[in-house]
Amino acid sequence: MDNLPLGPLLAVLALLILWSGLFTAIETAQQLLLAQRTASRSGDKPVARLSFPLNSLILCNTLCRTLVVVISTLLAVFSWAENGPWLACLIAGSTLLIFADYLPRTLANRYPEAILALGNGLLGVPLKIIYPAAWLFNGISQLLLKPLARKVKVVQQSDDEPPAAQGNEADHEHASCRPHALSGIHALDNITVNDILVPRSEVDGINLDDPIAEIIEQLRATKRTRLPVFHSDINQVEAVLNTRQIRHLLPDASLTPQALLAACHEPYFVPESTPLQLQLLNFHKQQRRLGMVVDEYGEVLGIVTLEDILEEIVGEFESEHSLDNPHIHPQADGRLVIDGAASIRELNKSLGWHLPSDGPKTLNGLVTEALETIPDCAVCLKIGRYRLEILETEDNRVSRVLIWHTSSVPDLSKI
Repeated sequence: MDNLPLGPLLAVLALLILWSGLFTAIETAQQLLLAQRTASRSGDKPVARLSFPLNSLILCNTLCRTLVVVISTLLAVFSWAENGPWLACLIAGSTLLIFADYLPRTLANRYPEAILALGNGLLGVPLKIIYPAAWLFNGISQLLLKPLARKVKVVQQSDDEPPAAQGNEADHEHASCRPHALSGIHALDNITVNDILVPRSEVDGINLDDPIAEIIEQLRATKRTRLPVFHSDINQVEAVLNTRQIRHLLPDASLTPQALLAACHEPYFVPESTPLQLQLLNFHKQQRRLGMVVDEYGEVLGIVTLEDILEEIVGEFESEHSLDNPHIHPQADGRLVIDGAASIRELNKSLGWHLPSDGPKTLNGLVTEALETIPDCAVCLKIGRYRLEILETEDNRVSRVLIWHTSSVPDLSKI
């Protein structure tokens, strides 16, 4: 302790406080700009966004503050012996509050775009590099919170369950749904874009980091008119491509990156909690047909299109249920084999069912949430009045499920 290098340690301490203040300012600026984007319905000017994962920023800020406390305690013990720890706590806490919290937040509120641009320029590459560590810690926190999540009621299939009990359960659930049933376009007020979005894992987009030859082949194969354009990750979406404007360049492979970007326009971001009725009006105001759905932290959850909303409106007026769904495969005995990627809302509309749709959006998500694991063998379970048997799993997801209603079966005459 007698040879403690006070000068270098004080310099490191000042540098850590400076970095922590910068991290706090960037996070505050991001939240402020996101709030402005969410509150604004005009979308006249696209706002700046983080070019790196937010989890990496939080990890670095935490590490800096931890090191500040450790080095302050070491210096205080060296200078004041037994009085050092509590003095270090007082001094380090006050310094962090002023220079790494209050002051950076004030600056971020005044100059959010400048601070975010500074952060993207300085930290874009380093924070992408340490993202695996941030992802690991975030995964651990999600795992710890999993027991507190609301679970779907699941019981193992039992062949000796009295049929009368099944019928009573179905009648009770059906009766409980009646008071909440809404018809017509007014029901759209209770449906948000998060309920009908195409998940980011299923979004077909153009990665600008891919070779131009691969991009041309992808554009030749796609049937979509509008595609998100991004770098490496869809969270880094930069534009939306109108494929009609470059289709004439595909047959002879004369498409260039410059021509591709020239056919793009600014992305349109949609908060996940926006009601469908409001979003329909916003699409009309903005003269847009595709929106990138984001959560409260600006992370891209998926996309929503004008066609998706119009299909939802048409579905509200359908008086009869239809099995015209490519994910549904009726069986001769009245049961159904359904793909794990099938949307729960689409299943409920097609079959007139009431599978829980306030949590996971796909059948695969519903099954894995219910089982709290990815099954590696045939498993039977019961969710409400529906029986499910896992037929096949593939790539860490449930790919095919045999499902049937405990009190009735679909009318196969409509197939």
